[in-house]
Amino acid sequence: MKKFVAMLTSLALVGSILAACAGESSSGDGGGSGEEGDIGRITFYSPETPDMTKELGQKFEELNEGSSVDVQYAGTNVLVNRMMAEKDNPQGDVWYGGGGILPFEAAVDKGIIGAYVPDMAQDWDVVEDGIKVKHQDGKYVGVEVFVLGFAYNTELVSEEEAPKTWDDLLDPKWEGKIQFSNPAASGTSTLMVLSQMMQRGEDEGWEYFQKLSDQANSIPDSGSGPTKAVAMGEAHIGVGFDFMAYEAKEKGESVDFIVPDKTPILVNPVSIVEGGPNPEGGKKLIDFLLSEEGQQILANWYHIPINPDVESKTPLSLENVKSHAIDLDIDWVNENYDRVRNEWKTKIQ
Repeated sequence: MKKFVAMLTSLALVGSILAACAGESSSGDGGGSGEEGDIGRITFYSPETPDMTKELGQKFEELNEGSSVDVQYAGTNVLVNRMMAEKDNPQGDVWYGGGGILPFEAAVDKGIIGAYVPDMAQDWDVVEDGIKVKHQDGKYVGVEVFVLGFAYNTELVSEEEAPKTWDDLLDPKWEGKIQFSNPAASGTSTLMVLSQMMQRGEDEGWEYFQKLSDQANSIPDSGSGPTKAVAMGEAHIGVGFDFMAYEAKEKGESVDFIVPDKTPILVNPVSIVEGGPNPEGGKKLIDFLLSEEGQQILANWYHIPINPDVESKTPLSLENVKSHAIDLDIDWVNENYDRVRNEWKTKIQ
């Protein structure tokens, strides 16, 4: 990672110098402001926290005169289905977020995402410290680091008794006290299912999820739903990403987070929509997401930023979680993403 951090720091320094030379209107954000009316309307598809995504859009508009960001929120798989339906007449410009790289990898062969690598990511290796940070053909780039794990209600569960492994979730003491999201709708949960299938094999994997489903008191469509249920005391344990728990904790909720012994740790990407109506505006928005201004917003929402010039507000860092990471077989994901998600509907629901 030292090579990665040094390279990013160098690029950020160069970007800052160039921005300073460009004058006040650029603000060093990487998005560029241009003349009024140059950028226009950008349609921004995202399953991530609506208020955070709107804040990203508003900051981009503030830094870029003549721009307008139309944030359209839905679950990851809903957005993918929408982009497929719009394939002959694309309506979106940028797709950001989806519970990590898996839905983006699965989308590559669908022809719905185009290739664009921002200057900041040009010299990144495809894999850094065992984590794939960009697509080998430029179909996506990572914006932040996500850790899949367990939120728990600190008034109902002590840190000592909280589950530490995925098998711990099957302990009878958690019956009726767990929530995880619906893999048919949520990219967060699709990651959970696919990663367990890779680790266990499909037969054992389906058996595991049948047992886990029997433990659940609800399986909401939203990836953030289980963590919200934990904060409200409706569940003791919720499967979700790290930032969901730490954001709730910062708001004063009785929530904390466990990084399981072996779990998916991966980047959450952004991609240009293939054939979208405003590709140049979309590229500027992607540049902005990797800039210090964009990354600071993500950090403020307890996401782990990928830009080393921006400090994380989460207690987690790549250094202290990477030993928990499991290998993800991307080829297997590409071959089985839709099949496994569809089989969930018949085998579990």
